[in-house]
Amino acid sequence: MTPPPARAGDPIAAIATPALVIDQDALERNIARMAAFARECGLRLRPHAKTHKSAQIARMQIAAGALGVCVQKVSEAEALAARGIADLYISNEVVAEDRVARVAALAGQVRLAIAADSALGIDRLARAVQAAGSTIDVFVEVDVGQGRCGAAPAGAGSLARRVVSHAGLRFAGLQAYHGGAQHIRSSADREAAIRRAVAAAAAARAAVTSAGVACPLVTGAGSGSFAFEAASGVYGELQPGSYVFLDRDYAANEAAPNTPAFEHALFVLSRVMSRGEAHAVVDAGHKSHAIDSGLPAVWQRDLDFANGGDEHGILLPRAGSGSHALPALDEVVWLVPGHCDPTVNLHDHYVCVRGGLQQGIVEAVWPVDARGCVA
Repeated sequence: MTPPPARAGDPIAAIATPALVIDQDALERNIARMAAFARECGLRLRPHAKTHKSAQIARMQIAAGALGVCVQKVSEAEALAARGIADLYISNEVVAEDRVARVAALAGQVRLAIAADSALGIDRLARAVQAAGSTIDVFVEVDVGQGRCGAAPAGAGSLARRVVSHAGLRFAGLQAYHGGAQHIRSSADREAAIRRAVAAAAAARAAVTSAGVACPLVTGAGSGSFAFEAASGVYGELQPGSYVFLDRDYAANEAAPNTPAFEHALFVLSRVMSRGEAHAVVDAGHKSHAIDSGLPAVWQRDLDFANGGDEHGILLPRAGSGSHALPALDEVVWLVPGHCDPTVNLHDHYVCVRGGLQQGIVEAVWPVDARGCVA
């Protein structure tokens, strides 16, 4: 782990760049707004911690009303459990026997749930929990449009019966997440995609009850679509993750009606290291921010960010602004990452700033607890 880029009490100018910075005031408002939305809708909230990989942020979400958090990897669950997060859901399939054994062991330490979409996965999990003497909640995942993991809705009943046939496994309901719908820009088109997902989830629930198994919960939804699942009457739990930070890609979505307004709360702080006549170069390249969802945006400046490679970012004046818009040598520049989740996984620490990005002060430095937890 690298040394922290700042200390509590430091001014922004003293932060070593490039650094992953949280606007703590905005983060707290985002957490509160989502918790209030779920509460007003009468739904359970289980945010996705794969976004932030932080026990501190998970504790903040739980304190605001979440019953626990989701993770996507066994190692993420282990890292957060080791730091006191006691209600975790691995919303992903695990079939490798060594990792299934780790899941069963962890289920003896915290309240744990996991997704499954195959007989093999269910049977291996059953053997592992029997050997470990633990119990675990199992959600049967159904494919509601993503075309990734998940059984066909019609097959959910047989999988649910397989779960309840095993001692140590508790059927907890259905996992029904449509990841591909999250970044459909048009609110109307996004709603249409979720309408189809809701129909698939309802069909899966009917298949489960027809198989003689009670279906206590349908869980899913993301930061781009949660309002539509919340209004469906089918979903009982929401799993948004990126709302805590609102990256550039999510901010490009047309907002759905009657949803909370979230703010950018995660930034990469960079510094100008070279200056030309018509461009400036900052010290934050691809090793500082993920580019799978596009390049970062420059925060509140008439500048565009261009690809400079692994270690550099190139700043260009936006059309019509002229070279006077370029920052000076050694000036700091705030970047909004295109995709928050993999950007977080590039850093060891969060620098938490209170009081705004211009005159704020470093309040705390938090570790990215589950950084590198990809197994």
